[in-house]
Parts: sequence; C-alpha cells; structure tokens
Amino acid sequence: MAHKDIDAVIFDLGGVVLNLDYDRTAAAFKSLGITHFDEVYSQLAQSELFDRFETGHLSPFHFINRLLDQLPRGCNGNQVVHAWNAMILDFPAERLDFLLELKKNRRTFLLSNTNTLHIDAVRRSLERTTGHQRLEDYFEKIYLSWEMGIRKPDPAIFLQVCSEQGLIPERTLFIDDSPQHVDGARSAGLQAIYLEKGGDIRTLF
Repeated sequence: MAHKDIDAVIFDLGGVVLNLDYDRTAAAFKSLGITHFDEVYSQLAQSELFDRFETGHLSPFHFINRLLDQLPRGCNGNQVVHAWNAMILDFPAERLDFLLELKKNRRTFLLSNTNTLHIDAVRRSLERTTGHQRLEDYFEKIYLSWEMGIRKPDPAIFLQVCSEQGLIPERTLFIDDSPQHVDGARSAGLQAIYLEKGGDIRTLF
C-alpha cells in the first residue's frame, strides 16, 4: 500500500464500494422534463435542494415535491424516485469479499453523502448481490450524511468520525472518487486517495 502508518481506512460508498452512474439519473430527469438537471446536480457540485436533502434538513416528501414543481404536469412521485435512484447500480461480490477480509485486520469505516431514498435503493442493490441488506456487516461502523447533518467535503465531517472512533487523522486513510471530498479529507489532516473512475480499491492495499 502506498500510504504507510495507517491505523484505519474510511471508504466512500458510491463509486468506491458501490458502482454508480450519475449520468443515468441526469438522463432520467431530462427525459421527465428537467432539461437543465446537469446544472443543479452532478458529482462535483449540487444546488441547495440536494445539499439539504443529503444533510437531513429536508424530508423525502418535500424533496420529491420540490422536484415535481419543476416537472411537467402529470409526472408523479414514483417517477421522481425512480429517476433519482437510477444512478445506483450494483455491488461487485469480489469487492464485498475484499472488505470482509480487510476488516479482519484493520479498522474500516464507511462515510457517504447520501439520503433516505438512496440508502433504501442501496440496500436493495446489496440484497440482489448477497441476499441481505446489512451494509453494516462490511465495516466497523457506517456514517451517513443525512444522519449526521453534515456532508463531505466539509472537514468537520471527517474530524467528527475520527473523534468518535478515537482515530488520529494523520494515521487514517480516506478513499473517495470525488476530488473535492479528497481535498476536504486532506484539509482535516487525513491521508487520502482519489480513486479514478474504473479504479478498484483492491489494488490500493
């Protein structure tokens, strides 16, 4: 492993553990009628609506209705949820097996910017691969932005995880596929790796 003196590893979820495709959600919303969806939501940036949803300050009901307000008459909530979850793909079984092995000799955690609608879809995706929805089995603890009230790349979210788990930031490695989140982790004093699209966490250890 390139990074030395590591006591713990914090993994991002989408694009690192779970396969993800933001373009599928953008295409789904465009087909419903939000032609400018790329301008309000992407891997690199998003509008206040999505920030509030991912930090638990907006309920699924209000989130869905805010999006329905931007869609042509006749669209319904189920279509919004389907489009929103279109980005969530699969969990490769070999990646999950790797995490279970890593957990045996290293402290591992999950830190994800997510929301109640996505996490439900994530657990269903996990069930399709493994027959169960227990994402918690693969890490010592999982941290989700909508439960914490804060999201990456705010350095405070990394420091909160380290404080709660008794981790030394300089001896903690963070892995994410979004460069701004990697920068946030480094600002908090963590070691961090940017996982490029198509990268495999198994090659990092």
